Amino acid sequence: MQIGADDRHRIQAAVAAAEARTGAHVAASIVPASDRYALYPIVWSALIALLSGGALAFLMPQMPPRESFAIEAALFVVLSLVFDWWPVRLRLVPRHVRHARASAFAHREYAARILAHHADKGGVLLFVSLGERYAEVIGDRVLHARVGTAGWNRIVEALVSAAKSGHLADGIIKAIDACASEIATRT
Repeated sequence: MQIGADDRHRIQAAVAAAEARTGAHVAASIVPASDRYALYPIVWSALIALLSGGALAFLMPQMPPRESFAIEAALFVVLSLVFDWWPVRLRLVPRHVRHARASAFAHREYAARILAHHADKGGVLLFVSLGERYAEVIGDRVLHARVGTAGWNRIVEALVSAAKSGHLADGIIKAIDACASEIATRT
């Protein structure tokens, strides 16, 4: 799922409106992916190639080692290329690893966008990682104490629901508005 230029402008307008309404810094970070996961295609290719070499040695002991090695090497190369295709690569990464990397990236974005520039003003970050299909809302301590984890989770659940129905940009805009509403009603 992608976000077009028109949708990005709508999201920026929603962020500006939320900031004007609340006085807090509101940021939205929408990234294609939180990591490249470059090691996974190689590891999976090597593992499968080695296991196939063992299977060949067990099932066909008369096969010369040179031929067995050539088959393993060819399998490794082909699988490395296939597994390097982005949709396949993401499927090789365990879900908990994808979400942990996305969460870590979200917290770095929060530090860079909110804490580094607006520590005295307070703020909230809506983070969406498209590749990992991950969303998170991170607020400063004061806002988090007012809204709570349950409040942020409701916003994320509504965003995920909109994304599943094919309305990602609209879901992000509604989530930004919901963040602003939570901040405004709790101040």
